[in-house]
Amino acid sequence: MGIFARIFGICKTEVPKNADCWNYSGGKVEISPEKIPELMKPGSAVRLEGKGLPQRILLVHGNDGQFHAFENRCTHMGRRMDPLDKTKNIQCCSISCSTFDYTGRPVSGPGRTSLKKFRVEATERRIVIFSD
Repeated sequence: MGIFARIFGICKTEVPKNADCWNYSGGKVEISPEKIPELMKPGSAVRLEGKGLPQRILLVHGNDGQFHAFENRCTHMGRRMDPLDKTKNIQCCSISCSTFDYTGRPVSGPGRTSLKKFRVEATERRIVIFSD
């Protein structure tokens, strides 16, 4: 990521290409995996925003093969997060580079408080994030 993107807090992680791949209702985000191929490779991630969500969510298909969901807000400056290539960490998109592991705990940088992590249940037919 370039220095100007970090200064302005521009993250690499995009929203899903198919906006109809997920919906939010009753404190749950339900995702249809077949409609979101950009998330099926370990190390990938998408940002879920809008559609009545009470907070932004970062959904990561971890390098450990599991799905991890976090409130997409760094505990240091509130900027969005991105997964780090070939690691089991995510990092703030700002110049401060606060880094957290897949449990949400801080690893490095000025962010000292853990990220809010959501429970995820994943099958071949659907991914559910319990956001409440």
